[in-house]
Amino acid sequence: MRLLVIGSQDAVWGFSLAGVRGQIVTTAEELNQALDAALENEELGIVLITEDVADLARQRVEEAMIRSTTPLVVEIPGPEGPSPDRPSLSEVIRRTIGVRI
Repeated sequence: MRLLVIGSQDAVWGFSLAGVRGQIVTTAEELNQALDAALENEELGIVLITEDVADLARQRVEEAMIRSTTPLVVEIPGPEGPSPDRPSLSEVIRRTIGVRI
């Protein structure tokens, strides 16, 4: 099971120091292409997408987080830290399926 990070240059470079492969994206089109490729890659177990990049295609990323089980898609804070107005993962799950965790 492999890990992939999709994010800004700083985030991808940071994860590469730990041996994690990544893809730098700067546009919604690049994000959609990277996400499509990641979801089709059977070797991947987890796809990390930084918050700032996820904002480029918010609806698509949230749909992938909800629907994809392999690989698991997880949104993480970028190098600048978490956005103060972002809902927590447990809040997203509660709104989506009505279960509080």
